[in-house]
Amino acid sequence: MKKSNVLLVKIKGFWSKLGPGLVTGAADDDPSGIATYSQTGAQFGYGQLWIALWTLPLLVAVQEACARIGLVTGKGITAVVKENYNKTILYLVVGTVLVANVINIGADLGAMAAAAQLLVPLPFIVLTLLFTSIILLLEVFTRYKVYSNILKWLAMILLAYPLTLFMVKQPWFTILKATIIPHFELSFAFFFIITGILGTTISPYMFFWEASQEVEEVNEKQLLFKKRQVVGSVGIKKMRLDNTFGMLFSQFATWSIIIVAATVLNKGGVKDVKTAADAAKALEPLVNSFPNAGFLAKLIFSVGILGLGLLAIPVLSGSASYAVSEAFGWKASLDLKIKKAPGFYGIIIAATLVGLFLNFLGVNPVKALVYSAVLNGIAAVPLLFLIVNIASRQSIMGANKSGLTSNILLWITFIIMAAAAIGMFFTI
Repeated sequence: MKKSNVLLVKIKGFWSKLGPGLVTGAADDDPSGIATYSQTGAQFGYGQLWIALWTLPLLVAVQEACARIGLVTGKGITAVVKENYNKTILYLVVGTVLVANVINIGADLGAMAAAAQLLVPLPFIVLTLLFTSIILLLEVFTRYKVYSNILKWLAMILLAYPLTLFMVKQPWFTILKATIIPHFELSFAFFFIITGILGTTISPYMFFWEASQEVEEVNEKQLLFKKRQVVGSVGIKKMRLDNTFGMLFSQFATWSIIIVAATVLNKGGVKDVKTAADAAKALEPLVNSFPNAGFLAKLIFSVGILGLGLLAIPVLSGSASYAVSEAFGWKASLDLKIKKAPGFYGIIIAATLVGLFLNFLGVNPVKALVYSAVLNGIAAVPLLFLIVNIASRQSIMGANKSGLTSNILLWITFIIMAAAAIGMFFTI
């Protein structure tokens, strides 16, 4: 067999091992993430670049714990909470996820419409209705196996920013230093963006989505028998490979977006990303050798936002629906038809439509993305405390409870996110 064929077989084999981790990692860099990271680079230059590196092990640890909970218990996080905690905690969890996700859905839909307006002269309301319809049709009427493959391929859109990164002359020594050495400022603006970065990086919807998708993957492969899940060391290892690669891919994209925004926007005098057009300017170096670089940059940016919106919004509505459905004991699976899981799909539709409605309140779509990221940063704090508790309980996780390294990283994540949120409130 030729070397090229061997390489292709290896790539296909590796690709087949990727699933919930890759999709969750890519959804992490949703329109809200792109807006927040772009604002970070524009406002602070390379000053907050270190966050991309320092949050990587924390993100991997949190999502690994969530995926492990789903894989080991055969249940989503809400179902586990329902079985092991009181109703007050259950409703707090469901309410927090539902509110945060709906607001995020609204912000992402608005961003998709604003990005599309850079290319087509259609009214904002028409575009939001169009994208809402497309997303609901795909999520409600597409089988899980087909849908999960669509989501995996949409993840590749994130490569636009790394491509731009290496096409622009960069001060690599400065970037390396800013990546490794943390930089702090005791100001509201600093803590506000830090909370937003943490919130859009370590987001509540990701906790619930990846746990539930591990259950979906197991169901798809028919590894469930009499409600007891067959999970061995091979399954755990595969999950960790998928999760680690997905989060690494996500953080590399985050790092690239901040650098591109810092180099192109901050140095170009754009310190505040107010519109989609402002954010699109970051990609102009990718196409500056073409006659109409401005339009091509808008095209690439718009396609990226639209693709990532198509990826992230179903993740947001889906994770909210898993949470609500598990709380009330409804059937919850993207592999079921709408007639067999009306409650599950009803929540998906309702959450998406309420998010759509939020776009008619007159909030700037790009600013709404950053605000939703900050809200996620605040909402994640109590949920992280719960996840740490669940993942480390032997009565729930058995032999697969969190080890020392996992526990340390999870507690560090909780403390950092709580400190960022508190710091933001104290510096208002």
